[in-house]
Amino acid sequence: MSAVETLIVDEATDRLVVTLNRPDKRNAIDQRMVDELHAVCERLERDPRILILTGSDGVFASGADIAELRDRTAIDARRSINATIFSRIAALPMPVIAAVDGYALGGGAELAYAADFRVGTPRLRIGNPETGLGIIAAAGALWRLPQLVGEPLAKEMVLAGRILTGEEALAARLVGDLFEPSELLAGAHALADRIAANDPLATRFTKAVLAAPPARHPRAEREAQAVLFESPEKHRRMTAFLERRRR
Repeated sequence: MSAVETLIVDEATDRLVVTLNRPDKRNAIDQRMVDELHAVCERLERDPRILILTGSDGVFASGADIAELRDRTAIDARRSINATIFSRIAALPMPVIAAVDGYALGGGAELAYAADFRVGTPRLRIGNPETGLGIIAAAGALWRLPQLVGEPLAKEMVLAGRILTGEEALAARLVGDLFEPSELLAGAHALADRIAANDPLATRFTKAVLAAPPARHPRAEREAQAVLFESPEKHRRMTAFLERRRR
């Protein structure tokens, strides 16, 4: 396990667990955290592994750091500081799991939306109150959230400031499962174990093809399958399957 200024990184062969660690600021996302998340992405782009994102002290992320956000200008808005890192996380080769406890608001919610999977706790509170601060949810919520929960609920959240509880997030399928806080990380690891049991290359291709624009289908599937059909791992796994069936 290693600690940098705003993150704790726990490294394993097939996954990284990254804990947002600004407990005195309820893990608010500042420029330093963004820079350190970019460094994590660089590692995972070179050496693809599952990423589990979580937060310290019973909070995922209370939002962007308001003290920094207040002083940002139109130039900063056009740089898309948070949107850029969240899109980079979403585009990582292997799946990303957000293990979300406590507050996941504003930018914290948008970070969770960028993950492939979200698991939470009953005390989760997730939503986008940005309009109350005179800004919009500009780091992915306005297009990712409707895809995740449907437009009517998304509009309640981004226009009327509705904050979902853990149970409401589960009912909306915004999170896939709820665990008690003490079991949250174990639940995320169990999901990572199921992913890791599969062929990593097939998993990477599946994620990439899922993200491909409609115009690229079905060519994207054909090209990915062509590579996998020549893979030694495909031959090994299918041979093992046939041998098990003969027993």
